[in-house]
Amino acid sequence: MDHSRNDAEAASLANPSASKASKDGYWKKVSGRQLPAFFSEIREEAGTALPCVFVCIGTDRSTGDALGPLVGSMLAEAGYSVIGTLEHPCDASNLVQRLAEIPAGAPVVGIDACLGQPSSVGLYQVSNRPIFPGKSLGKNLPLVGDYTVAAIVNADGPRQYAVLQTTSLNRVIGMAREIAAAVQAAFPPVRA
Repeated sequence: MDHSRNDAEAASLANPSASKASKDGYWKKVSGRQLPAFFSEIREEAGTALPCVFVCIGTDRSTGDALGPLVGSMLAEAGYSVIGTLEHPCDASNLVQRLAEIPAGAPVVGIDACLGQPSSVGLYQVSNRPIFPGKSLGKNLPLVGDYTVAAIVNADGPRQYAVLQTTSLNRVIGMAREIAAAVQAAFPPVRA
C-alpha cells in the first residue's frame, strides 16, 4: 500500500470525479463512541497478514498538535506498531524520513489533530483515504496512510497556529485516550 502520494494522485483525491478510486472513498464525522466501529472496519478490510501501523502526526511543542504523539505514546506502550510518539515525534520536519520506516504492504492509519467548525469540536473526521498533514497550516506535506483519523481539537480561525497553541490540553488528552481505547477495542492487544 502506498503511504505517500504524488501531486497528480493528490489532485485526483481532492476532486471526486477525477478518478474511480476517489469515488470509493468516504469522509465522515463520528463521535468517540463510534470510533471502535471505524477501527473494526479497518481490521476487517486490512486482514491479519501484517499488523496496522499507526502514524501519529504532531509535536509536543503545541498543545493542540500534541494529540498525535499522545496517541502514539499510548499505543506504543500497549505494544502496537507506531510511528510518532512524545519521545520521537513524527512532524513536518521529519515526516518523509519517518514514512520510510513503514514496512512494505502494512496497512497504515494516519492520526492527527485538526481544526473545524465550532459545532464539530470534539468529533473525529474518519476516512478510508489518506490524511493531509499540515493542511490547515498551509504546509505541503505528503499524504499519509490508507485510513485517517483527524481529531477536531478546536474551532478553525484566522490564526490556526495560535488556535492550536491555545487549545485545551484536557480536551486533547481526552480525545487521545478515546482514540487509543478505540484501537485497543477493535484490534487484539499485541502484548499482555
